[in-house]
Amino acid sequence: MNKKEIFKEIIKTFQEQPPVNVRKRKVSLPVNSGKIITVSGIRRSGKTYLLLDTILSILPDKSKRNIVYINFEDERLDGDKKDLDLILGAYRELYPDENLRNVYFFFDEIQNIEGWEKFVRRVYDNVSRNIFVTGSNSAFLSTDIFTALRGRTLNFEVYPLSFSEYLSFSNMEADIYNIGNKAKIVEKSREYLSQGGFPEICFLDKNLHMRTLQEYFNVMLFKDIIERYKRKSHSYLLKYFVKRLLSCISMPVSIHKIYNELKSQGYKIDKNLLYHLLAELNSVYFFFPLHKYNFSAIKREKGEKKIYIADNGLANAISFNFSENKGVMLENAVFMQFRSNGSQIYFYKNKKECDFIRVTDGGKKEAYQVCCDLTDELTRRREIDGLIEACHCLKIKKGYLITLDEEFERTISGVKIKAEPFYKWALRFNLNLRRK
Repeated sequence: MNKKEIFKEIIKTFQEQPPVNVRKRKVSLPVNSGKIITVSGIRRSGKTYLLLDTILSILPDKSKRNIVYINFEDERLDGDKKDLDLILGAYRELYPDENLRNVYFFFDEIQNIEGWEKFVRRVYDNVSRNIFVTGSNSAFLSTDIFTALRGRTLNFEVYPLSFSEYLSFSNMEADIYNIGNKAKIVEKSREYLSQGGFPEICFLDKNLHMRTLQEYFNVMLFKDIIERYKRKSHSYLLKYFVKRLLSCISMPVSIHKIYNELKSQGYKIDKNLLYHLLAELNSVYFFFPLHKYNFSAIKREKGEKKIYIADNGLANAISFNFSENKGVMLENAVFMQFRSNGSQIYFYKNKKECDFIRVTDGGKKEAYQVCCDLTDELTRRREIDGLIEACHCLKIKKGYLITLDEEFERTISGVKIKAEPFYKWALRFNLNLRRK
């Protein structure tokens, strides 16, 4: 079967399938915006289902024959950019009477085709302005798109489920004022902190969770790093590097230290390779850097950085040690609540430390400290002192302390401190953002 016939088969097969039942996410894509809609995010975070949800929103007004959906993970498509024009030819032969300007094109994981952006630009300029594309690599949105499609795109990022979405996918209402429901929410928060928020995990038997997440990891490493960045000769080093970085979650990361460890074990590598691998892991939404807060934007960019991972469940699946530190899991989950909502965040470090400084769209600063257990007096004092110093330095009147269980409000050294459990903070945080 030639390529054009394959595209015909793919187009018709999708059009003849019954609509897929899609769970709503907090992210929704605009229709008829006149822009190319780009969707990026870590694999298995729900990009495809976001496209399917968008298609469902179109169908009441449009026929399914006006929908072209191509998933470039299909093994029949070998990644040759010369074949992309056959999509248009295949559609014209299927529907010679249809006007292509009325067609909505959905290209899933199009990053697998090198040079895809020129094709999309041509379709946008000459055929249809109803174009939606997804990819699992942020570089696909920065380098490729901004050079060829500058000013023509609107980008949306998709992450694993936030805690409020996790409750929704678990068919639970976020009502913490109902005593019986509150107990279930608390239990779900513990589950969420451990197994993470990849959507599929919510619907799998628990004995399949670990195996599924490990498979996610293997696919990410092979397809998104080893294959895309041609790192086959560094596959063993890459796996070691990922596990070593996992031991640094929520802490300043030192590439120089890791390099010296490898060198002492007899590995002869260029230190720059480690920096490249870290950048590549960031580009596929696996690890994220967090910059130290500084009034100077240049010093922020060049200064110390901490590192976080996209999902607690993914971390637990590839490192048994990660689950042993509940404090790290809690802090990572808080980071991802911020990240998934597009918050501008930093960490504070001077004489003392504060985990997160959030800068709102209006420029207002908020200080957050995360501590799993405050029962130890030295720990309690350290965490509160760090929060107070950050508030004093940044002229913030109120600080937040996110815990596993403890809850209180009091004023210390002129700073009003609000401590609340993760489940309550996460639900309130998401609700407040939706209202804005």
